[in-house]
Amino acid sequence: QVQLVESGGGLVQAGGSLRLSCVASGSFLSINTMGWYRQAPDKQRELVATISRHGTTNYGDPVKGRFTISRDNAKNTVALQMNSLKPEDTAVYYCQIRGVLYTRLYEYDYWGQGTQVTVSS
Repeated sequence: QVQLVESGGGLVQAGGSLRLSCVASGSFLSINTMGWYRQAPDKQRELVATISRHGTTNYGDPVKGRFTISRDNAKNTVALQMNSLKPEDTAVYYCQIRGVLYTRLYEYDYWGQGTQVTVSS
């Protein structure tokens, strides 16, 4: 079974910083991509950032230059450092893993339950 546990969300003032973390547990043959997505009320879920197991990163336009994604392959963790936060960053942030389980031998996307980030003006 796969579990993704997110932490680090909370309430912060505009201009402040937060660091989100996600720890994945499961019998993975490989974890190919880890990332963060977010969903604000009445909006579609959107890309925040992804990172491959080799360190290649991809960022959504609204967060470029402000957020940094990183991962620790040995610990099966992915983190998101969020700086210069804006009220429009307010959303539920979801951890995502694209990988292959020993017991499910094809690539699949796995999702955490989300952590709330609220930025006040």
